[in-house]
Amino acid sequence: MSQAPNQRPLGRRLLWFAALWLGGVGTVALVSFALRLWIAPK
Repeated sequence: MSQAPNQRPLGRRLLWFAALWLGGVGTVALVSFALRLWIAPK
């Protein structure tokens, strides 16, 4: 069974990768900041 070649350009795939990576990093940063405020409030 042969697979069809990927038709999406490299730039678009890299943009999706960057957006998903930044979203994941941002989510982890927000959760860690919220935990820091909850565990050790000033």
